[in-house]
Amino acid sequence: MANNQPTISFIIPAYNEAENVSLLHKAVKEAFEPLSYHYEIVFIDDGSSDDTLTVLQHLSRECSSVHYVSFTRNFGKESALIAGLEHVKGDAVIIMDADLQHPVSLIPEMIKGYEEGYDQVIAKRNRNGDSKARTLCSNLYYLIINKLTDVYMKNGVGDFRLLSKRAVKAMLKLQEGNRFSKGLFSWIGYEQKIIHYENVQRENGDSKWSFANLVNYGIDGMISFNLKLFGFACTWDCLFYSFPLFISWSWLFRYSVKV
Repeated sequence: MANNQPTISFIIPAYNEAENVSLLHKAVKEAFEPLSYHYEIVFIDDGSSDDTLTVLQHLSRECSSVHYVSFTRNFGKESALIAGLEHVKGDAVIIMDADLQHPVSLIPEMIKGYEEGYDQVIAKRNRNGDSKARTLCSNLYYLIINKLTDVYMKNGVGDFRLLSKRAVKAMLKLQEGNRFSKGLFSWIGYEQKIIHYENVQRENGDSKWSFANLVNYGIDGMISFNLKLFGFACTWDCLFYSFPLFISWSWLFRYSVKV
């Protein structure tokens, strides 16, 4: 490849994904063979307790396009994403999971959207294969969060997306302590293109997201962007604490009139 070819960077958080990271690297490498782009992959080892770090060390020695950041413990996906955004050097960035549930086959279409001038090319999955309970909970969550927050979040849209360099810079300027990237991606705006894909079942290992993790993550999102709910809470607090004061003043006024 020519040295002046643009580079697409990948941010891939990995927590106990030793079985998958080599397979994902191979798939990305093959996807770029017909493309006129360089690629780099930045894996974020989020404190894995399996052999993920060992596999990443081997991959980085074997391939100069593979880099990794290793956390001392499990800090969570949000910390992994911000670390990745700080380390990548490409002209555009693709964020994807390490579990092979984000189809590598979408990469050419994402890059095409980038070439068309879009700053965010977002992959939206259908929910075929999800249980009815999970689908119902998801629909309800997005209904509530979009009613109560000042950003609109699409159901079925996660972190799997391409970001232009200026979109990455915008994300890095946001200094939230309790980050909720799904909302921040919507918050920064820019021209967006949606591409759709079929739900892919995990082949190796188990999901690292328990029901409790999902609930906590959802609550973080509502708290991070819930300005309307915050205003409602403030109003309720004012009314709650003002009511006894109002009663006291009313009693004093009535007493003073009688006197």
